[in-house]
Amino acid sequence: MGLFRGFVFLLVLCLLHQSNTSFIKLNNNGFEDIVIVIDPSVPEDEKIIEQIEDMVTTASTYLFEATEKRFFFKNVSILIPENWKENPQYKRPKHENHKHGKDRLNRMNQAAKHFLLQTVENGSWVGMVHFDSTATIVNKLIQIKSSDERNTLMAGLPTYPLGGTSICSGIKYAFQVIGELHSQLDGSEVLLLTDGEDNTASSCIDEVKQSGAIVHFIALGRAADEAVIEMSKITGGSHFYVSDEAQNNGLIDAFGALTSGNTDLSQKSLQLESKGLTLNSNAWMNDTVIIDSTVGKDTFFLITWNSLPPSISLWDPSGTIMENFTVDATSKMAYLSIPGTAKVGTWAYNLQAKANPETLTITVTSRAANSSVPPITVNAKMNKDVNSFPSPMIVYAEILQGYVPVLGANVTAFIESQNGHTEVLELLDNGAGADSFKNDGVYSRYFTAYTENGRYSLKVRAHGGANTARLKLRPPLNRAAYIPGWVVNGEIEANPPRPEIDEDTQTTLEDFSRTASGGAFVVSQVPSLPLPDQYPPSQITDLDATVHEDKIILTWTAPGDNFDVGKVQRYIIRISASILDLRDSFDDALQVNTTDLSPKEANSKESFAFKPENISEENATHIFIAIKSIDKSNLTSKVSNIAQVTLFIPQANPDDIDPTPTPTPTPTPDKSHNSGVNISTLVLSVIGSVVIVNFILSTTI
Repeated sequence: MGLFRGFVFLLVLCLLHQSNTSFIKLNNNGFEDIVIVIDPSVPEDEKIIEQIEDMVTTASTYLFEATEKRFFFKNVSILIPENWKENPQYKRPKHENHKHGKDRLNRMNQAAKHFLLQTVENGSWVGMVHFDSTATIVNKLIQIKSSDERNTLMAGLPTYPLGGTSICSGIKYAFQVIGELHSQLDGSEVLLLTDGEDNTASSCIDEVKQSGAIVHFIALGRAADEAVIEMSKITGGSHFYVSDEAQNNGLIDAFGALTSGNTDLSQKSLQLESKGLTLNSNAWMNDTVIIDSTVGKDTFFLITWNSLPPSISLWDPSGTIMENFTVDATSKMAYLSIPGTAKVGTWAYNLQAKANPETLTITVTSRAANSSVPPITVNAKMNKDVNSFPSPMIVYAEILQGYVPVLGANVTAFIESQNGHTEVLELLDNGAGADSFKNDGVYSRYFTAYTENGRYSLKVRAHGGANTARLKLRPPLNRAAYIPGWVVNGEIEANPPRPEIDEDTQTTLEDFSRTASGGAFVVSQVPSLPLPDQYPPSQITDLDATVHEDKIILTWTAPGDNFDVGKVQRYIIRISASILDLRDSFDDALQVNTTDLSPKEANSKESFAFKPENISEENATHIFIAIKSIDKSNLTSKVSNIAQVTLFIPQANPDDIDPTPTPTPTPTPDKSHNSGVNISTLVLSVIGSVVIVNFILSTTI
């Protein structure tokens, strides 16, 4: 059997709903929340309302009798067109509206058209199924070879929102379409979008699991069904949540993230920018987009609006204005594909809104400029798909060029809840807090700012400046503890020096920008706001100690009030001559006076110097140091890693002193030169004919 050429994408699109809360419910034998909509094109006539009332009353009576007095219509809402005259009898709708379903449909079509125009790779097979209470095959599988196939698929997108949700019907028809072309569903990908609940969705989970297909799920709005999350999870698909906040551009981001996992990196569409604004008093949305040398092929600019087409101005890096945007007034979008390879540099755009208020978005995507040069990529995710309060979560974003980590980038995470609240976090690659290893290209941060139960979505934006971002060209350092040397027959045998980071192993990158969707996650058991403080400062893991003259100097990365966010209230530093006592009985160890130590914001570099006191005077004194952090709620961190310094305190025995000193012998140079031992202080004390070499070593344990 020959391999199936190309990749199979089956778009399964719910026809959405006219209203976001018009789902009929049964309460004490009465059907509630029934919404009857009068189309805005219907001429105003109050008799229509009377006729609808009579119709519903009669229908309720028939229903009551037909079901042996079990069911009836308890309440029905009639949605009046906005262009009808006001009437004191009319009430302002709380949720139902004509525009809601159409707005969602319009956003879905914008995202689907961008997916078909730009995201799907040539050679892929794409089909389309629509579903509401039933399913319809709109397009059988078509192999994408040119713009003709893309236009054919776009022509099949829905034009009007209906009602009802039968997810299993949509999936079964999708499997049928794929099966007509290929006997095996293995590896085919189903892109399922819905905004409605369906209590029968769980009935086809086993069929989905056994199919071998990958199901990606986009939940539009908070009502989208929970059962489909399980489908995406068991099939290895992605799960995205999109709120009704159009300026967050979530739907286009979600579709844009659904490139095939088997596609060569040089063929994948990469998102360079995704941004939106709701404009009120200021009509302008102005900014820049960076196109670096690793991308530029098939560069695509997409502009969307909510009311009226804006004025669009776009300039390339040389200042040439780009024209010939294709305007799709029906879908309220305009797009421009740059022929060939786009110029490297900063592109500027000005968008002027023609309505007030207005919501505008811009999305810029591109592909690798050269198949032999891997592009810079960003991958984002949470550490869990499902979580319960108060368990913390961790945001991850990995930035690579090929397999080489990109260091020094500015990385920001945007986490949006169902109610539209967005939490902004700066992600760091500093080896502190949630970040396990420094300078490995993985940027991390704890997330604990839950605002409600339900779905949250993750989006990450990365930017590298020419003077900051760089590639790490060397392999990862050995993380085993470094041993400076050992003693053989009373003499120090030194190990080779610990390899230092060589700046020559890193290369500076040009400016670049990327955005990436990190999917969705679900949080439960979140109590009412304000949330109790249940998160202590994160553990300090990079405590380092050195000696300068008669003081010990400590450095570490500051933790936060809640793990690695905020600022701690104070530090407790303790020292001991026993590492085990310090580890197991930290609170009993000798405390260092930290009155003058004022904590800094999380992830800042802390430094503190102190003179060790009350230390027993022995020829060699090992001092172990550790720190705990305390937040404003008196929550305490775990004990830090333990740092060690070794002090030599010379003691002279008067009985051993020879009144006639012996000349100092010349030290053997090959025992000390380039020994690799970290020598903070070297003291030569002449006592009789003995040369005493005082080494003060600093080690982190």
